[in-house]
Amino acid sequence: MKKILLTSAGGSAALGFMRSLRKAASDYFFIGCDADKYYLERSEADEKHLIPLASSPHYRNILLEIIEEAKPDMIHTQTDVEVHRLSAMRDDFDRLGIKYFLPDHETIEICLSKFRSYEKWLQAGLTVPATHYLHTPDDLRRAFDQYGSPVWIREDKGAFGKGSLPAESFEEAKLWIDVRKGWGSFTAAEMLDPTSMVTWQSIWHKGVLVVAQTRKRLYWEFGNRAPSGVTGLTGAGVTISDPNVDRIAQQTILAVDPSPHGIFSVDMTYNRVGVPNPTEINIGRFFTTHHFFSEAGLNMPHIFTSIALGGSAPFFEKKINPLPENLVWIRGLDFLPKLSTLEEVEKHEERLQRRLNRIGNTKTP
Repeated sequence: MKKILLTSAGGSAALGFMRSLRKAASDYFFIGCDADKYYLERSEADEKHLIPLASSPHYRNILLEIIEEAKPDMIHTQTDVEVHRLSAMRDDFDRLGIKYFLPDHETIEICLSKFRSYEKWLQAGLTVPATHYLHTPDDLRRAFDQYGSPVWIREDKGAFGKGSLPAESFEEAKLWIDVRKGWGSFTAAEMLDPTSMVTWQSIWHKGVLVVAQTRKRLYWEFGNRAPSGVTGLTGAGVTISDPNVDRIAQQTILAVDPSPHGIFSVDMTYNRVGVPNPTEINIGRFFTTHHFFSEAGLNMPHIFTSIALGGSAPFFEKKINPLPENLVWIRGLDFLPKLSTLEEVEKHEERLQRRLNRIGNTKTP
């Protein structure tokens, strides 16, 4: 039996990770830890432990005590804050013989800062949205002078579109940052197309690419309830294959780490002339809807875990985008996700159009 300790075990990303591994084999046992008692209760882990927040001074000692009791073979997490926290505990895990599969700590530090990542990509000659770090209102005014309106405002660190806003004016952006006490932790960037985004999810082992798959986001779930339209909650995604995306994603990763090791998921947004710009790397974890690929036939969590536990990297005849194009994953609140194809989805529109055409050709009595 393979015992996996998974932190933030009640979240959607952890749920997808567990379901993926259970789809691959029946001998996985999950030790779930979460700082939220309700999330912990809803977790599908076999054994559950409430732990402090990763920011707590007691986090390390409590987690180590659970490790001593449960004796897991491996530890993993699916949240940025705990990727960073667990990365800092490598010496503890090495001492206890616990496996992990993480990039270098410095790589994690760079990727968790959107501005530090931007600087690396700019130095590498990649096309990226021009960005200012906002220490003072003068920095914000310079951003509007340089980029025009709107300007994309977001927090330097944090997932799920944290603090993001397409600000139409200096006054609107300043108020947004003032309310959040965000001077020194926000950035302002030139506006890209927030409706056209792709993610290139990949696993690397000691500098060698194991496998990668591209997904295009079709829409954000609850996007109409967020000021920026970005919620970090993918409503539907579709598999695609684009050599240009493949090339830029690899350049993006190698710009921050010449010898990648672990999970690198590159988020890209297209600019006005159709060039994908890297906006962040989700480092050390899979994106939330990675269960999509597992159900479609590419079980990246199982591949990742097998390598971490000492297995060899599998061989792929096609290691970049091995899944067929136009597979669709549809998800939302309180219903199970659905795997379909773009063709099936578009049939609904075609049927509606035929009805509209018939109505249009019929005189109303």
